[in-house]
Amino acid sequence: MFASLSDRLSATFRNLRGKGRLSEADIDETVREIRIALLDADVALPVVRDFCAKVKERALSSEVSGALNPAQQVVKIVHEQLVEILGGETRRLRFAKQPPTVILLAGLQGAGKTTLAGKLAAYLKSQSHTPLLVAADLQRPNAVDQLRIVGERAGVPVFAPEPGNGVGDPVQVARDSVKHAEVHLNDIVIVDTAGRLAIDAELMDQLVRVRDAVDPDETLLVVDAMIGQDAVRTAEEFGAGVGFDGVVLTKLDGDARGGAALSIVSVTGRPVLFASTGEKLEDFEAFHPDRMASRILDMGDVLTLIEQAERAFDAEQAERMAQKVSQGEDFTLEDFLEQMQAVKKMGSLGKILGMLPGMGEMKAQLDQVDDRELDRVSAIIQSMTPQERRDPKILNASRRARIARGSGTQVSDVNGLVDRFGEAQKMMRQMRGGKGMPGIPGMPGMQGFGGGGGKKSKGRSGKTPAKAKKARSGNPAKRAAEEREAAVRAAEAPAAPAAAADFELPDDVKKLLGG
Repeated sequence: MFASLSDRLSATFRNLRGKGRLSEADIDETVREIRIALLDADVALPVVRDFCAKVKERALSSEVSGALNPAQQVVKIVHEQLVEILGGETRRLRFAKQPPTVILLAGLQGAGKTTLAGKLAAYLKSQSHTPLLVAADLQRPNAVDQLRIVGERAGVPVFAPEPGNGVGDPVQVARDSVKHAEVHLNDIVIVDTAGRLAIDAELMDQLVRVRDAVDPDETLLVVDAMIGQDAVRTAEEFGAGVGFDGVVLTKLDGDARGGAALSIVSVTGRPVLFASTGEKLEDFEAFHPDRMASRILDMGDVLTLIEQAERAFDAEQAERMAQKVSQGEDFTLEDFLEQMQAVKKMGSLGKILGMLPGMGEMKAQLDQVDDRELDRVSAIIQSMTPQERRDPKILNASRRARIARGSGTQVSDVNGLVDRFGEAQKMMRQMRGGKGMPGIPGMPGMQGFGGGGGKKSKGRSGKTPAKAKKARSGNPAKRAAEEREAAVRAAEAPAAPAAAADFELPDDVKKLLGG
């Protein structure tokens, strides 16, 4: 969603690089470009004015004029201001001291409340809660049936005593749901309410009566992030008519300009708690202002990537693989299939790689990543016998033809997988022997990405670390000045997340998906 804004800001900051000192004219031009980028992203005008005024004030202050790297300092200021307008700190759900905790969902029709209810229920269930979904939207056709289906997919019970389609009292349903949760030991009640195509008095009156009936611990406004400035107006009217505690942004995976996400906190004074980033139940995450600001500035979101990896990769499986490698056993196609299935749980490859820092400049390559390649490789491996997976050397021409027919692929596809697998095994043996990691071919359609799939770079990359390192001055005074300068530069540089180095896609996955 923030692709256009991210591109504009990145281009603005590139113009500052290499300048040892920024003049007032440089800062004015930078702030002007930032203002245009924000307005183009459909950010509310008052928010843009306040944002640019604060950035300019800080950019003209001594913290930039005295910095050894003023361009980097401006990026740091913009990042901090983005975090501020996105809410500052991460806001967590408030739970009732005495269960059940009641969460009331409000919003316009089409914002995605019903699907969001299922995502929130699945999210809370993964945190060892026992949520109950409540079908209090009795106006929209088939809304009750839709919630039942969503609840079944999420593995969460649904309280739906009324058929809906205009039949039933939503206030009574909401009131009875709390009693039902107490009896059945559900510690969280998520009430899905009716929406309208536009704000009207009837909608507000019904929501007020439902709210008063259940006395919710959290009232969340579900906002479609793709409707731009209308999202801010909707939030203001809901705040005045019903009141809400937090916002949930849906459809953040869309191609809209994203102004709603950057405006709604400043305009309403209410934090964003969650973001929906896709159609699947697992495409749902807590909203972290600092991480979202880093994504917008193309600094990546490694912490979210690590959290997703921890949920997708089984600890026992990882331990088993580590023992296998340490004991000198060969990596097999069965092992690769297990790891590939875990990677698929994390989402699309393009989305995963897009969370790494600096990927904004490789959007074209990321767009070429074909997730169906994982399905094709999986089909080929699953068409093999257990013996063939453990020892691909026995795959003669007739076996390969059979596997191709069984997987719906070509023999050339089978040959390519077996060849790449042989290279991956060699790489694993080299790493096990302490020879380091050789170059890794790129992802499909991404030749050259990651340093292993394209041509070898020329210049300093071929030097040894000793030669590549900048020589220290022999003058003691000059050397001391250089060391002070390096210390200041390191202190002022935006710190990468400490856990960033802990996560990396499995080496064998990188190797076997190479083109």
